[in-house]
Amino acid sequence: MTNLLRWTTPDLALTFVLDDGPVRLIAVREASQPRGGEPDPSQPLVEVAAVGHGHSSNRHAGTVLGRQLRYARHDETETTLRIVQEELTTGLRVTSVFEARAGVRAWTEASIIGPGSLELTNLSSLVIGLASIDAELYSAANSWMAENRWSKRVLRDVLADIVRDPHHHVANSRHAVTGTNSWSTGETLPVGVLVDRSTPYALGWQIEHNGPWHYEFGENRRGGYLLLSGPTDHEHQWSVEITAGKPFTTVPVSLVVGTDVDSVFAALTRQRRAIRTRRPIDDRMPVVFNDFMNTLRGDPTTEKLLPLIDAAAEVGADYFCVDAGWYAEGDWWNTVGAWEPSTTRFPNGLAEVINRIHQHRMVPGIWLEPEVIGVRSPIADELPDDAFLTRHGKRVAENGRYLLDLRSPAARKHLDTTVDRLVDEFGIGFFKFDNNTMTGPGTDKGGTSLGHGLLEHNRALLSWLDAIQERHPDLLIENCASGAMRMDYAMLSRLHLQSTSDQEHPLLYAPISAAAPAAVLPEQAGNWAYPITGTTREEFTFALVNGIPGRLYLSGHLNRMTPAELDLVRSALTAHRAVLDDLHTLVPAWPLGLPMWTDDWIALALNGVDVSYLTLWHRAPGPSTITLPIPRSKIAPHFPTDLGDWTYAWNDDALVINANTPEPAARVLRLE
Repeated sequence: MTNLLRWTTPDLALTFVLDDGPVRLIAVREASQPRGGEPDPSQPLVEVAAVGHGHSSNRHAGTVLGRQLRYARHDETETTLRIVQEELTTGLRVTSVFEARAGVRAWTEASIIGPGSLELTNLSSLVIGLASIDAELYSAANSWMAENRWSKRVLRDVLADIVRDPHHHVANSRHAVTGTNSWSTGETLPVGVLVDRSTPYALGWQIEHNGPWHYEFGENRRGGYLLLSGPTDHEHQWSVEITAGKPFTTVPVSLVVGTDVDSVFAALTRQRRAIRTRRPIDDRMPVVFNDFMNTLRGDPTTEKLLPLIDAAAEVGADYFCVDAGWYAEGDWWNTVGAWEPSTTRFPNGLAEVINRIHQHRMVPGIWLEPEVIGVRSPIADELPDDAFLTRHGKRVAENGRYLLDLRSPAARKHLDTTVDRLVDEFGIGFFKFDNNTMTGPGTDKGGTSLGHGLLEHNRALLSWLDAIQERHPDLLIENCASGAMRMDYAMLSRLHLQSTSDQEHPLLYAPISAAAPAAVLPEQAGNWAYPITGTTREEFTFALVNGIPGRLYLSGHLNRMTPAELDLVRSALTAHRAVLDDLHTLVPAWPLGLPMWTDDWIALALNGVDVSYLTLWHRAPGPSTITLPIPRSKIAPHFPTDLGDWTYAWNDDALVINANTPEPAARVLRLE
């Protein structure tokens, strides 16, 4: 006999099948949608494979153990649902945990009943049965200086349609999206949206892990499936032994639903806010000046910094961050690790620079790449091998750097001492934590699989970050990894700011800035604004506009700028601070669709109950007209404070914009 379990949160309703087979999740809908009409796909809620219990397929669905799991019990409250299943031949017990936030957060816990053990090679965080694969998939490529490149694919185009009847097999293909290595977003984002092509229904998800992850789609006889997972054996050389006393928990994932792409990203925005650990200091949301982009580029000295500090204070920056190079004596890439100030760059000591920042009532910040030790650094000889990621007993060395293993007490002590010293000695209130070296597949130290060693290190890194912020509650930390190569919500659920790119060309930064809210909260999206002195007014304005719809991350040679250029910077900061007042309540939408890398016109709306901010970029030279499907509103220029050669008019419920500038240009409008 089939029973349906319907668990409802304030936002979502999840429907499960409980019968004499494995538990199945057959519907994820908005809580307000009526019950009934749910399909009954055959896809199990949990897929699990183990040594000696594998299956002959590239895809992770259809596992032997997954099909043999049987419902044991469930416990539910208003905020949490736990469904327990067991597989009697192996003693495997899995618990699927669902946590109500703005959407739903889920993960899987596994252990063994009684004696014995099991070597897991794959365990899903969540598997959802799909009634149909007639849908469009939105996913994003992500690479250094070319982040957030969204695209749309029809799922049927990548999953072969073959004969399906009792005498023929269903296609065994899959569409897989995989993140590898320690750069969780080094190639693709762990975020996706599936939009049904026949009904107003869309499903969104994110995998919340600062290391390897995997999701895949496939077809079965009664529909299809979406599987969300952390590391696996097949993709990441991951396995782990579980026993009654040594359980395992997967990485968490989040689910939301909507009617279209924009409503799903609005729901993901609310979910990200719900899972984020927000401290009182995070409410400050300062404007940070950083000396790197299009400015000093890793070559700071006292002589170069002092006039920049004065100029940053004059335009109204709140924090001043000294970026890479402050520790460098000559070639520094493979000598880092001690994190002591250079004596040649700062003849009177770094304190002279830091004191100037304090004198201007700004908070000093500093760049640090904590997870690496240069192979030529004296610290490399002082720390034991246990402090580093190793393979077969040898330290992992990547591009002249050893990689610290944050499970090691010696590694953590070294980093704690470094951070505490910089905070105590200089009053550092902001760290830009960078990460420019990938780990490879992991470490087998302690007899673990490579992938599980990396997973344990990833989790130890999160624990280390939590401990820092507990010791230093007024410290803000920026998350950076060669730009946005580790832009995930394991990191961002606990850190203040995300560098969205290392891109230095303002025209190329526009699609990165515009698409950033699909991956990261607007109030965490550190979009560089680095105007270049001597450029035209439109070029100068364009660079500033890139930073306004998010967290404007200011850079540029302010000390070389003309009075008119500095006035424009001040005007941009005033406009940005007005956005900051509302930013933590705004949700993104894209009136022209998610931006493509080569689009001439790009539009991002940040919408609230009473006010919206519409940012428009026109990247082609010469006049152009664009029509945006936006309800009629009271509209005013926000930045610049006049539209210049741009005009607008309402045509029913559409906004017609005319850009009459002879060169690329950008504007921010305020709508009420």
